Amino acid sequence: MNSISVRALLLRGMLAGLIAGVVALVVAYTLGEGPVDSAIAFEESHAHEHGGEELVSRAMQSTAGLATGVLVFGLAIGGIAALAFCVALGRIGRFGPRATAALVALGALLSVYVVPYLKYPPNPPAVGDPETIGKRTTLYFLMILLSVLLTVAAVILGKRLAPRLGNWNASVAAAVAFVAAAGLAFAFLPSFNEVPKGFPPTVIWDFRLATLAIQVTVWTVFGLVFGHFAERLLTEGTATADGRNTAPQAAAAAN
Repeated sequence: MNSISVRALLLRGMLAGLIAGVVALVVAYTLGEGPVDSAIAFEESHAHEHGGEELVSRAMQSTAGLATGVLVFGLAIGGIAALAFCVALGRIGRFGPRATAALVALGALLSVYVVPYLKYPPNPPAVGDPETIGKRTTLYFLMILLSVLLTVAAVILGKRLAPRLGNWNASVAAAVAFVAAAGLAFAFLPSFNEVPKGFPPTVIWDFRLATLAIQVTVWTVFGLVFGHFAERLLTEGTATADGRNTAPQAAAAAN
């Protein structure tokens, strides 16, 4: 794959990520803002003192702030996932551009979000000790790093086992190895249970479902849209290259 194709795929990946971000923004505003408002109301009702005015109003946070965060996230993951697609295409099996884009999106959803989510699920405002936020953040990103590395290792293991075990058995063995390694990480990394007394459990549940829905939306839309863009680009490139290769032969035959 030449540098022009990589650049074109990168741009299309960012565009697909932006489109995914727009759709995810609707999901975030529809499903996520209610639990956040409930959590903030709980926090304010149990606060002993309030310090000054908030720097950014809640209205700004739930509109422009939310839109900026989600759209920038979509652009960023779109570009990164497009580069991952360039590496994966033709190297993880005989999959076309659409299937490869879908596999990259699924792998990213599982490794970057779902696995860390199972160990360190997100919490709404008012849940969590402010004194441990640094430690919790560090461990969360460590879990993301471990999950991504384990995913890459599982793919490599599956490819190496495929000639001896066959594609299906090799895939199962790689998946089992991934689950076992992730389970060890779950067991050894510390956990946190810092839900304040009296906090409504339904708010936590709704908030976590909303965050999961946002991520599923982002990666599903990205996989579908980018798969379409990539297939169209690469198919047109192949057709153009084939036309150039056959043109001299046709001219020679005519002579």
